[in-house]
Amino acid sequence: MTDNTKPAWRPRPETGDDRTAVHAVNAAAFPTEAEADLVDALRADKDAWLEGLSYVAEAPDGAVAAHALITRCTVDGAPAAALAPCAVLPEYQRTGAGSAVVRAVLEAARARGERLVLVLGHPEYYPRFGFTPASGYGIRPGFDVPDEAMMALVLDERDDSGQLPRGTITYPAAFGV
Repeated sequence: MTDNTKPAWRPRPETGDDRTAVHAVNAAAFPTEAEADLVDALRADKDAWLEGLSYVAEAPDGAVAAHALITRCTVDGAPAAALAPCAVLPEYQRTGAGSAVVRAVLEAARARGERLVLVLGHPEYYPRFGFTPASGYGIRPGFDVPDEAMMALVLDERDDSGQLPRGTITYPAAFGV
């Protein structure tokens, strides 16, 4: 976008027709195609894929401009959800497309009863959605990352009372960690 107007983003669940566009968004948003390939690998993993939690945001012309994915992970064996990857076509970055699609997929996760979403990401970006350091809940990854980059979001406030799982995050094999 070259002007200061922000498009009205239309987030929605991914459909089968969106797969090529989702791959293209992830490939364009990152230096390599690793995240695009990760989405494809997660889609093929029946234990990781959560139907209805792959979201896109459409540009005003209907083209897919952004993507956000939530898949299954565990915390010491208890189910949790992982937000990753999130991607926006370069020409739409910093226009609200990413925020729109992340908010929509988090609301979809809440609606389907997910309790906890984890994200490894930019500590300046994800707190706007309510994410805080996962260490505050006794949750940690099985690899070294800065504490402020590993974040958690409790989707059901009733679960913010010590009922959340504590321990080490296990990601699906496709993540390679």
